[in-house]
Amino acid sequence: MRDAVIVEAVRTPIGKGKPNGFLAQVHPVELLAHTLRSLVERSGVDPALIDDVIGGTVDQVGEQAMNTTRYAALSAGFPETVPATTVDRQCGSSQQAVHFAAQGVLSGAYDIVVACGVESMSRVPMWSNVPPGKDPFGPGIAARYPDGLVPQGISAELIAAKWSLTREQMDAFAVTSHHRAAAAWEQGLFDAEVAPLDGVSRDESVRPGTTPEILAGLKPAYHDPVFAERFPQIEWNITAGNASPINDGASAVLITSSETAARLGLRPLARLHSFAVTGSDPVLMLTGVIPATDKVLRRANLSIDDIDLFEVNEAFASVVLAWRQETGADLAKVNVHGGAIALGHPLGASGTRLTTTLVHAMRERGARYALQTMCEAGGLANAMILEAV
Repeated sequence: MRDAVIVEAVRTPIGKGKPNGFLAQVHPVELLAHTLRSLVERSGVDPALIDDVIGGTVDQVGEQAMNTTRYAALSAGFPETVPATTVDRQCGSSQQAVHFAAQGVLSGAYDIVVACGVESMSRVPMWSNVPPGKDPFGPGIAARYPDGLVPQGISAELIAAKWSLTREQMDAFAVTSHHRAAAAWEQGLFDAEVAPLDGVSRDESVRPGTTPEILAGLKPAYHDPVFAERFPQIEWNITAGNASPINDGASAVLITSSETAARLGLRPLARLHSFAVTGSDPVLMLTGVIPATDKVLRRANLSIDDIDLFEVNEAFASVVLAWRQETGADLAKVNVHGGAIALGHPLGASGTRLTTTLVHAMRERGARYALQTMCEAGGLANAMILEAV
């Protein structure tokens, strides 16, 4: 039976998504091109053999418009005959690229394919693709949700309120993320996955000295009197400290079948076992990771206790902690090298960044099964299970 395996996975270091960030002067096409070049150099695969390049980007406008993935592949030196496309499932865009790539291999449509993603939030800020005064939702959505949809920060607050998550719990989770990321860097655990760029070799947002006391001094990030009146249950505990920052970065994974890998002398890092996508309430918005986890486990005929490692995107601490309450997962197995709160969240790149970190962590820790899931704007989520080869 045909399978799909990851044979290489790389990412850039992640920079702050601000004008003075380490990677702010790098065009997003070049960010992604760097990972694509690194991917084929490390694997030794002839890029002419690649059937497709599927990339995720969220704000597809300005310097990230016009099918960024295609121009990144050309800039990376891939033959003109190698096609490419760019997809958008919001924060899960490049995880969706992994799903599409693996499903293409499983179906026989592809033999070798790249899944990747990029976001330069310093050069293309969030919501750049929605001009002022324009409505991206339309009258049907206004009729279905007459009270109106809400920003993600408000959704994160609603989740904290619904699952009775305290400021102290969320800040403690954030501190753990930073400390784990700092420890992973000090122990050299990111060396195999990071391709240094323009003299930058480490993630810029990691704060090793972060403490609960420091985070306790931060003000609420999303307090709004209109939403406070609409949602009196909100306690306004989401801050810049227990939410992911804005970032620049790119990542990529190379996917093929075990048969093709053996023929080309490639070493599989992990097998792509099962996939799921779900929709959920677009007001709570970020809770889809809960049903997505249940769905992918059922498809794989596994239980939560069978999973050795988890990557759950840390868009907000409340998302991961609510997911943990519902699934019963052991937090000691979740984001073991730190998550997006520390490492950063370059939107379109985050899906394959999580995958890259996860496959290397699986090998380092001898894990058999690993699960990755991401919440996404609009009430969406992706989930997938990886298996050791």
